[in-house]
Amino acid sequence: MSDSGILFSYTDGVARITLNRPGRLNSLNDRMHEEITSAIANVEHDPGLRVLVFTGTGRAFCAGH
Repeated sequence: MSDSGILFSYTDGVARITLNRPGRLNSLNDRMHEEITSAIANVEHDPGLRVLVFTGTGRAFCAGH
């Protein structure tokens, strides 16, 4: 997802969603909600998925919405 509010990766059964708005303390906006929903939809029925990790860039996980 280029130029997005999240970074998404999926390798070897591990999906990672990284909130990527460190200048705003990763506070969620409507676009990020859509991107997170889409990322989860891409892997939620994958039988190889073992774990989904949520994290944030910078000094805060998420300041809220």
